[in-house]
Amino acid sequence: MRKALILYGTRYGAAASTSEMIASTLQQEGIEVRIVNAKREKVQDIAEYDLVIVGSGIQLNRWTHEPENFLHKFQKKLANKKVALFVCCGSAAGKLAPMRPSAPPPDNWLVNRMPWARFANEDPTVRAKRDYLEGKAAKYNLNPIAFGLFGGIYNYGKMPWYFKKAAERDKARVQAAYKETESGVYDTRDLNAIRTWARQLANM
Repeated sequence: MRKALILYGTRYGAAASTSEMIASTLQQEGIEVRIVNAKREKVQDIAEYDLVIVGSGIQLNRWTHEPENFLHKFQKKLANKKVALFVCCGSAAGKLAPMRPSAPPPDNWLVNRMPWARFANEDPTVRAKRDYLEGKAAKYNLNPIAFGLFGGIYNYGKMPWYFKKAAERDKARVQAAYKETESGVYDTRDLNAIRTWARQLANM
């Protein structure tokens, strides 16, 4: 029987429940799965796994530390494994319109030098895939068989103070596009897309 390891890092639970959905789907496809919350458990060896899936939530444009530490520690061994990476982040939420739909005026030299200016017209999902998945694979010299870019969970009651102010500016767009699953919580993921992705992984 094929074996898969799913290792994740999470802040608000999106990567955790996404990992559970991926695991359930893989198990239905006849694959034995081990799920690891990288914050609570350390993996000592990956030799027994045919497939290694590593995922993280994204906050302030960053992965959680633990799954990235795993990629760093095992990067040489992962080069000889089937590897898939996924992230859960608001940038991947398909129903959210871009915050900056048009670029700054081309004749405004100062504005065009702002860090965000060259990305103003770029699809946020394209940017998220490049920065959070392709960039991470390149950093650790990996050649993943698949990238999973899923929406995230906005939990306005649990956000740290340093992130909450920025998130509040985006709250109206989230509320307009998604239903509240519980008080102050909005899940922007496409759950069917996650299961479809996992089934595709099982057949690679």
